[in-house]
Amino acid sequence: MTTANRLDNALKRLAVALDQLEAASERRLKVAEQRSDVEEEFAVLQDDRARLAVELDGAVARTQSLELANNEVARRLAKAREAIEEMMSHVVM
Repeated sequence: MTTANRLDNALKRLAVALDQLEAASERRLKVAEQRSDVEEEFAVLQDDRARLAVELDGAVARTQSLELANNEVARRLAKAREAIEEMMSHVVM
């Protein structure tokens, strides 16, 4: 094999190796971009989760407040009914 042939073969192998290196580099860049997208999406999901947790806490607090108010109204209505029944029993007699 002549020196020119060996040089041509070496240059061809170098070109193939550079093509493979470029393809690997592009694949790695694509994976890094995908990872970045996933990390960004994960951060958005964490923010949504935190916001929903705050909203849920507020809703639970409002529900408890409404239950207390409902119990108080029921107690007052029962007391008013008893007072009315007592007044009616005096009127009927």
